[in-house]
Amino acid sequence: MLKNYFRTAVRSLLKNKVFTLINIVGLAIGISAAIVIYLVVQYDFNFDKAHLNGDRIYRVVSNFNFQGMQGYNSGVPAPLGAAVASQVTGLAQAAPFFMYDYNTKVSITGSQPQPAVFKKQKQIILTDGSYFKLIKYKWLAGSANQSFKQPYKVVLTQSRAKLYFPDLNNASIIGKLITYNDSVKVTVSGIVEDLEQTTDFTFHDFISLATAIHNKNLLPNYYSHDWNNTSSSDQLMIKVSKNASVKQVEKQVNDIYYQNSANKKMSRTQSFALQPLADIHFNANYDNFDQRIANKKVLYGLLGVAAFLLILGCINFINLNTAQSAQRAKEIGIRKTIGGTRRQLIGQFLTETLLLTLAATLVSALLAGYLLQVFSDFIPAGVTYAMMFTPRVFGFLVALIIIITLLSGLYPAMVMSDYQPIEIIKNQRGATAGKGNKHYLRKGLTVAQFVIAQFFVMGTLLVSSQIHYLLNKDLGFKKDALLYVQAPYSKMNTNLEQVFVNKLRAIPQISQISLGSEPPSSSSTMSTHMTYRDGKKETETVVYLKYGDQNFFNIYGLTLLAGRSPQMRDTSSGIVINETYAKELGFSKPDNVVGKYIESNGNHLQIVGVVKDFHQISLRAPILPLALATNGQRNYNRVVHMALRSGTDGSKLWPKAIRQIEKAWNEVYPGEDFEYNFVDDTIANFYKAEQNTGRLLNWATGLSVFISCLGLLGLAIHTTSQRTKEIGIRKVMGATISQIVTILSFDFVKLIVLAFVIAMPIAWYALNQWLQSFAYHTSLSLWLFVGTIGVTISIALLTMSLQTVKAAMVNPVKSLRSE
Repeated sequence: MLKNYFRTAVRSLLKNKVFTLINIVGLAIGISAAIVIYLVVQYDFNFDKAHLNGDRIYRVVSNFNFQGMQGYNSGVPAPLGAAVASQVTGLAQAAPFFMYDYNTKVSITGSQPQPAVFKKQKQIILTDGSYFKLIKYKWLAGSANQSFKQPYKVVLTQSRAKLYFPDLNNASIIGKLITYNDSVKVTVSGIVEDLEQTTDFTFHDFISLATAIHNKNLLPNYYSHDWNNTSSSDQLMIKVSKNASVKQVEKQVNDIYYQNSANKKMSRTQSFALQPLADIHFNANYDNFDQRIANKKVLYGLLGVAAFLLILGCINFINLNTAQSAQRAKEIGIRKTIGGTRRQLIGQFLTETLLLTLAATLVSALLAGYLLQVFSDFIPAGVTYAMMFTPRVFGFLVALIIIITLLSGLYPAMVMSDYQPIEIIKNQRGATAGKGNKHYLRKGLTVAQFVIAQFFVMGTLLVSSQIHYLLNKDLGFKKDALLYVQAPYSKMNTNLEQVFVNKLRAIPQISQISLGSEPPSSSSTMSTHMTYRDGKKETETVVYLKYGDQNFFNIYGLTLLAGRSPQMRDTSSGIVINETYAKELGFSKPDNVVGKYIESNGNHLQIVGVVKDFHQISLRAPILPLALATNGQRNYNRVVHMALRSGTDGSKLWPKAIRQIEKAWNEVYPGEDFEYNFVDDTIANFYKAEQNTGRLLNWATGLSVFISCLGLLGLAIHTTSQRTKEIGIRKVMGATISQIVTILSFDFVKLIVLAFVIAMPIAWYALNQWLQSFAYHTSLSLWLFVGTIGVTISIALLTMSLQTVKAAMVNPVKSLRSE
């Protein structure tokens, strides 16, 4: 019986090649999208699931609440880790660690005359044995108890050990010398196996924490006794005891901080929370060790896109097969006349659907590899085509095939198997197949298709509009023809930055140069507490900081509203504030705040000017209180800002200028990699996620409209076949081809308009909610909706014309004779 089902199904599918191809394409699009999205979603939701007692592991994070402004930091004050380990009850383990400098230079001294050098090494931390009691590794050499007892020791993962010492086995690597940033010399004391699970704990070099206490190059940055300084480099992981209260542990942590903080009043603005291990990969308020942070809303949105595309494919299948039912009525009548049962017919039709779904799945497996390449910069690096061949994905595909077969094939099978032989013999089934409840169901499915398609169209238009707004809004400073270079961190305590600047001044294509911190708008931020007293009240504010010399204002075109820009003589006393900070201090007129004094970290700073507001970070956030100053410390003068000449043909000379800048860099910093960034590119990178979302929506919109039009074409084929006699009579009575096409198209246009009426309020609400995530955004314009209905009707009319024009051009004599 099954063999007969498959043989007959193959014969039927090959007989109707056009419908078979359309069905396979429609289903393959939905299935391929579902496969790729499943790979991404299951990859992200599996992060850090395999840790022993992972539900009891937390990270201690810092929250700030200062005059209504919320701030977040994944780090804690450096001394908190040791205090929590010794004083908090209800803990099974506490593991503090310190994030070493990113882009670390690693030198390996061996038998070669010159040491092997590995630049830009990441994921290096300072810790002790407690970390390995919390996060379990398999030890290949050494042990957690012995490897961290002494300073100047390091433990490596297997992959990093092979990178540094490719020709040695694990036993031979123990005791080898490694130098970090030319200043920290350590010997290898242990090797652990890399974690196989998907995890954010991708550290590879574990330097003993005791090293920070003994090495002067590490002490200021990585080991401190300052309770009032919070850095994301200082991390604290804990494991709560089995029956302990998380709230009680959290309270004890906050009590310890308050008891040790020097500034009791200021300490009340900071509190600590326990972030669950499962939240680290998804919470954008806190970083996750310089790894990619996933967004649960985006992941659920991707699941929604996959579901919509699958539903569209299934609806398309149903419409096309019910449209074809009239052509198969004679076959069904003959089968029933010779004894075929309804159950056998349902089995036959479901077998055809199964074969179509299997073919579509095979096509989807190939398309999935292509989609992974197209969205390679959007899809996590850990998601690869090889994951297609895992048991979990295979199980997902089997389940998907079964669900799609039943969802797509069951209704058409039920409809066609219900045909009665007597009706078919009298030729009544073909005349009535388009009427009644089934007729309305087909139209309802078409409306559902276009509701989804138009929702995607509206989303695409709005996201494109918002991205254009973000990239072109006036940020309050110049951003074109500006580039910056960051001096090497390892050379921070030298005076080479000024040497580099002096060489740059000889390059004619550079019009201005400034030395300072990050550009006006940057993802890297610094902040501090500042206090203003007017004799009546005290105003304390968290203030963002920017540093730059006298040229900083000129290069970026910052506008002074009052006073003057900071000068080099102001390094310890004078600051410029923005108008937002001036208003927060109670001054509506900028001139009135000039000359006032602010207290910060025990220093009295005079406000020498007020600058017009500009955006310090992305447009997701409002403009915040800001202070600009000069600073003599080299750590605040590591960024060299350059304005390039951009006259009539100036930009054509930029590549030459960049080559000259690189030459000067190599002369001042030999052996260091040269990297530069244009300011406008840096700003564009703020909105990489939105640009990726836009690309995804473009694809989803195109696919959904394409599948919907296939379904519409199926409905047009069905309708014109039912109205053959009517078309012939109208032509005999003198109707033109354009009139007939208009009559046939009118019903379809009504369906699209109905879909628009349904989709518009849904889209308005959803898109408005998305816009609220930006402090500054474009508006929901009427043209967004007008454009949507215009685009979809135009595409639909073009699609329908393939069938309606063909039907209208048929000779009426032939049409009436066939009836």
